[in-house]
Amino acid sequence: MSLLKDLTSHGQALWLDFVDRKFLEAGGLQKLVDEDGLTGVTSNPSIFEKAMGHGDAYDETLAGYDKEHPGAATMDRYEYLAIQDIKAAAETLAPVYEKLDAKDGYVSLEVSPYLANDTDATIAEAQKLWDAVDRSNLMIKIPGTPAGVPAIAATIAAGINVNVTLLFSNSAYQAVALAYVEGLEQRVARGEPIDRIASVASFFVSRIDSKIDDKIDARVKDGDPESEALKAIRGKVAIANAKLAYDWFLEFSKSARWQALAAKGAQVQRLLWASTGVKNPDYRDTLYLDELIGPDTVNTVPPKTMDAFRDHGTPGNTLGEGIAEARHVLSETERLGLDLDGVTDVLVEEAVASFSKAFDDLLGAIAAKQPATA
Repeated sequence: MSLLKDLTSHGQALWLDFVDRKFLEAGGLQKLVDEDGLTGVTSNPSIFEKAMGHGDAYDETLAGYDKEHPGAATMDRYEYLAIQDIKAAAETLAPVYEKLDAKDGYVSLEVSPYLANDTDATIAEAQKLWDAVDRSNLMIKIPGTPAGVPAIAATIAAGINVNVTLLFSNSAYQAVALAYVEGLEQRVARGEPIDRIASVASFFVSRIDSKIDDKIDARVKDGDPESEALKAIRGKVAIANAKLAYDWFLEFSKSARWQALAAKGAQVQRLLWASTGVKNPDYRDTLYLDELIGPDTVNTVPPKTMDAFRDHGTPGNTLGEGIAEARHVLSETERLGLDLDGVTDVLVEEAVASFSKAFDDLLGAIAAKQPATA
């Protein structure tokens, strides 16, 4: 059995962090479903920029759209292409969705990164994309920014599945977890069903270590008197941060507030580990899979990391282990003045800017393919 498929025996779902027209048409997604037990797909502006902004895979489709809709706005042209890919992925995953009774089998499509700080516009775009794709196994990705939190509650209340993205801190994660609950409670108060509404909270991992490790390396190089203590937590902060998020999830799942919703069929909002490709070559390439396996979680994995885990990953229930050590790592992070809260704040800003830049590039590439007007 595939090592990736073995993740399901530990209660973790495997999703692919990648979408591409040629990959879908060649049956690549179906192959991963069949052979590795894949149960979901995520997309984002950077992924679409790589897929659509380079090569000619989308040119024929775009030309056909332009012929039927002369003078269409660049955003409309992009959405047409993206929605086609998302629909194709959703159809591939539909049997998984039905087999698992809406517990999995989802594909995610993100609202425009330009709206990260606009609650009302995010709500409107979520509804627009939901209606356009028209697939029950769609998740709309909404960033877990301060403006995103009320948008998440409103979108869940509208009966739309949500993938909350760009989470780095435990405080931000807890806010969106409660927003999910609030949305479900609004539906209950109106007498509406909640049993087939799903959400994941996408907690980004590797970027935290990249930032913290840079700080540690600089201080060690400068001969910091705490060098040994600093080196002792190098490469451990992101996993510790994630483990404590999961620990909070487990405790909240026992609360009376959640149990009241569970009694009405509510699904837990699973933690999803994102940014799990290793950026530091000093670390083993399956680090952020090996150490973050546990029930009611998802790991969304880029193809290269998926290949690595298939070859030499180590499946096992690792998330619930080492909680005391994780607390110690974060305590040391604070004692040593590494400012994890400041780092996660910066990472949110950088991620929004990065996705916006990718979206700029993507729209620019699509605009460049605008047919000449007579």
